[in-house]
Amino acid sequence: MSMLALVLIAIVALLHLYFLVLEMFLWTKPLGRKVFRMSLEKAEATKVLAANQGLYNGFLVAGLVWAIVAQRADVATFFLACVIVAGVYGAATVNKRIFYVQALPAIVALAVVWFAR
Repeated sequence: MSMLALVLIAIVALLHLYFLVLEMFLWTKPLGRKVFRMSLEKAEATKVLAANQGLYNGFLVAGLVWAIVAQRADVATFFLACVIVAGVYGAATVNKRIFYVQALPAIVALAVVWFAR
């Protein structure tokens, strides 16, 4: 894979590592509540669900890191596609901003992976 593809995949992985930290460790803290625009009460009521979502983000990070280390376009394609599907679904069901924060960077990375072959 090209250096550009590897860098873009790494950016997507870092975004999801950030989401993991927010969802698993900072959900009820001021930063987590600010990012997700929640009251303390709502954050407390949903912290277990958020931690579960954070764990899934960790699996995406692991797959993207695997793709980088092994330089496997097929692995990168699979995990970037997972990120795109999650981002599109989140944008359709929760907040359109999710598309730009989550799906769009993965779409760009996937395009570079495919066209740099």
